[in-house]
Amino acid sequence: MSAVSVKRSTLIGFLGPSIFALLAIGIVPLLYAVWTSLHYFNLTKLKNVEFIGIENYATVLTDSVFWQAMGRTFTLLGIALPIQIALGLGIALLLHQPGLSFLKTLTRLSLVLPMATTYAVVGLLGQVMFNIKYGVINQLLGFVGIEPVNWIGDPTNAFALIIFWDIWQWTPFVALVLLAGLTTVPAEIEEAAKLETKRWYTVLRYVQLPFLIPGLTAVLILRTADTLKLFDMVFTLTRGGPGASTELISLMIQRVGFRAFDQGLASAQAIILLIITIILSQLYIRLLYKEVG
Repeated sequence: MSAVSVKRSTLIGFLGPSIFALLAIGIVPLLYAVWTSLHYFNLTKLKNVEFIGIENYATVLTDSVFWQAMGRTFTLLGIALPIQIALGLGIALLLHQPGLSFLKTLTRLSLVLPMATTYAVVGLLGQVMFNIKYGVINQLLGFVGIEPVNWIGDPTNAFALIIFWDIWQWTPFVALVLLAGLTTVPAEIEEAAKLETKRWYTVLRYVQLPFLIPGLTAVLILRTADTLKLFDMVFTLTRGGPGASTELISLMIQRVGFRAFDQGLASAQAIILLIITIILSQLYIRLLYKEVG
């Protein structure tokens, strides 16, 4: 067997399983979703599956309920993500300061706990903690003379609770990513900058920020994608209620696809959501790296 054949077989042996997994769990489901979105496909009427072109997409784009769900999702993203970045950056800058090594190690370990907790468990935890009668939060409020708050049953409070819970769970992730970016700043450059000026924000803007751009871009892309498809935590916490006050776009897709059984319409909604996510990711990359240049 020639050397070229050996290299080729080795390459196939290493890459083959990964390519197969990518096709099995990524490409094939995506193509199936595209195919489904172009058909009338109701799980209760499988004998009536028929090609209808872009009719599902037209229905989605003219559906006010769809855009209301998108509005709620982007409201969550627009409030939670900036707060996560601001808090995460503050935590990262504090942990980047010299000294207190044991306390820093303990803090890093504690930051992992919210991230390691699954969305569904976080939702169930919130349901227990913020229960109007038995929740520990209302119990604590009662100790200082504040009446119990209907956190989950009130539309405004329920949506605010989802925002708070998302910030609690994912601010540590942002902090750890940005802290990793700060560790790449050359120590001699950082020390020289701190000798030149006592203003921390000047050091951040001109010395540290360029090294934070890759991590910040990753945070924006990952957190945007996660927020747009956020389902588990909201479903276990509020079920999209009260009413439709916390029905994010992912919950709407689940409702259309698995409660109304309209797989074609749900697939069209999911494809549109995917396109929006890709567009936002490209915008982040273009804007941030343009700013660096």
